[in-house]
Amino acid sequence: MDSDQRKPPRILIVEDEPTLALAVEETLAAAGFEIAGVVGRRDKALALVESAGFDAAIVDANLNGISAAPVAAALTARGLPFIVMSGYSPRQQPDALRAAPLIQKPCRPERLVEALKNVLSKQ
Repeated sequence: MDSDQRKPPRILIVEDEPTLALAVEETLAAAGFEIAGVVGRRDKALALVESAGFDAAIVDANLNGISAAPVAAALTARGLPFIVMSGYSPRQQPDALRAAPLIQKPCRPERLVEALKNVLSKQ
């Protein structure tokens, strides 16, 4: 790879629904992103945030009935941009999740890609 070619942004996907996680992964890969990991549990997501081996994250607000707010707080503390994907309204989100753009489920793939590019451009 030439030194002037930029590496694709690495994205962490935090989503507990396997079918949706796969769809997001495929959408992002097709849009030129590199997938840093896909996890569906809060503890695993927190461990990956600690490693910080990615540029941004997409976080499901609710992981099998457990709030992803601690994941959002850890991302914010590390200065890593993220998008929240949720079926809940903005008013129903914990404060830690309100710090990021919200994509309502279900969403069009191009909307997700656009939102991700937007948060990455603000880094």
